[in-house]
Amino acid sequence: MRRLLAPLRPYRRHAIPLIGVLLLTLAAAVMLHIYAHRQAVAGLRADATRIARQQERLLNSELQRFRLLPIVLVEYPDLGDALRNGSRQAADRLNEKLRGLAERTGAPVIYAIDRQGRTVSASNAGQPDSFVGRNYAFRPYFRQALTQGTSEYFALGNTSHRAGLFLARRIGPANAPDGVVVVKVEFRRIAQAWASDPGQTLLTDNHGVVVVTSDPRALFTTMQALTPRARGEIEQAQQFGGVRLRPAPYRLEPGGWATDDEGNRHVVARVAVPLPGWRLIHLLPSRPAFRAADSWVRSATALIGVGLLALALLAIWRRTRAERVVQAREALEAEVARRTAELRATNDRLTIEIAERVRADQRFRAAREELAQANRLGSLGSITAGVAHEINQPVAAIRTLAENARTFLTRAAPDKAASNLSTIVELTERISSIVQEMRRFVRRGTHGMGPVALDAVLDGTMLLIGDRFRSAGVVLERPAGGSLPVVIAGRVRLEQVLVNLLQNALDAVADRPSPRVRMCVREEGDSIELTVEDNGPGLDPDIAPEIFTPFVTGKPDGLGLGLGIARDIMREFGGMLDTIPSSLGGAGFIIRLRRA
Repeated sequence: MRRLLAPLRPYRRHAIPLIGVLLLTLAAAVMLHIYAHRQAVAGLRADATRIARQQERLLNSELQRFRLLPIVLVEYPDLGDALRNGSRQAADRLNEKLRGLAERTGAPVIYAIDRQGRTVSASNAGQPDSFVGRNYAFRPYFRQALTQGTSEYFALGNTSHRAGLFLARRIGPANAPDGVVVVKVEFRRIAQAWASDPGQTLLTDNHGVVVVTSDPRALFTTMQALTPRARGEIEQAQQFGGVRLRPAPYRLEPGGWATDDEGNRHVVARVAVPLPGWRLIHLLPSRPAFRAADSWVRSATALIGVGLLALALLAIWRRTRAERVVQAREALEAEVARRTAELRATNDRLTIEIAERVRADQRFRAAREELAQANRLGSLGSITAGVAHEINQPVAAIRTLAENARTFLTRAAPDKAASNLSTIVELTERISSIVQEMRRFVRRGTHGMGPVALDAVLDGTMLLIGDRFRSAGVVLERPAGGSLPVVIAGRVRLEQVLVNLLQNALDAVADRPSPRVRMCVREEGDSIELTVEDNGPGLDPDIAPEIFTPFVTGKPDGLGLGLGIARDIMREFGGMLDTIPSSLGGAGFIIRLRRA
């Protein structure tokens, strides 16, 4: 049984962190769900409250505009004449004034009622639905205005059958009133403005009846059960005509929630309005907000799950890797123990092989130095004629100066003889420097490196090859001496590289008109760059990529070893040698060395 379960143990160990990831992801999903829904509800409540307050301000502004009209109308002299005296002329004049005032203010109707409840003048006089001659003594707003001075009462018009708020004000003193002036305010424009906002808005009166709303289904419905007394008052005043007051399609719940007939939940915001007992209720549906919150929860849960899964997989990978490392170490230790025994038996053979490799490396280094020495000797053959010319000139001058000095001595002119002898000493020193430079160049070099002054390297190179340029009539431009930096190199081998590059350049410009070769030194941070350029024909494109490969050459009688050896020397110096485009139009090479 244990053998059967043994292969399953690694998978069982891996399943534990994966189950942990699943549980943590589920816990994160639950917490995110709670957080997101709370945030959604908070946002909905803030939006609902903001919208409700905006709509209340719009309603208040509309009411304030029309509340001033009854106050202004009290001052009309024709109003008192029409109500007290029953003057027909005063009533006609008042009809015109009321009609003009209604048109300017946008009031649906303005009318005056005498103390018996009969309408004597109205802004809609002469129209089919005129209020003139109708009796409104049964209306609560008429009775309240006579006794209290003012009244604001919402009802369904029994003539126009349009609902509105009736603003009534008494005319005359309380003990002997002349009548009442009434301004009707309709809320269709406000309801249309409310409909442009998200959600639904309900305006309820003091009995909880919805009198203005952006939802036509809820108009003249009740948000709460009517008491018998309230129902009796409504029926007696014919407040809503023959409309049957049914329950509203929204049911208010504790905690600021409401549910509609379809089961959708809404966030509720309640705001008091400037009418006694009235409330403005704004409902925002919660489903879109919860749907967006759930979408966010799914995305966040997915990200958390992926992150936890990645961490779990990383932990599994690290643990598996550690186990494999332990297994590999144990296997390695066993293999090392086994191989140690074998190595002990073959130690002598390996020692011999190592010694042979060391000798092979030494032979390789010696062969490379021999090749470099051969290259220097080969270069010496091409520069010997120039060096001989460099020596012959001072030798001839020495002979002439010596003969002249002897003559001056016989003529008793020691000063002139001494001058000639001084010049002879200078010429011998020049010959000595040329010979010393040649001996240094052809001496079998060592691999020593150290600080080398570029001024000295260029001077030595010019002693070896300068005369060849002068004899060939080739212009050789070199950096000004005395201010060049010090580099890390070996002097002889660096001169060998320069001689090789200058000889190649000299050969390249042999048949060119106005032949030129230029050497430039440029400092680049911790590196020193020395370039050699010519105005020859340039490198052959067919061999340019392999110009440093041994036995690749563009010369008919060349071996193709010089540039390869030169590059190996520069690598030993920790520098480099490569080709560059020539500013003179021919071939160009760059030497990069480390600053000392």
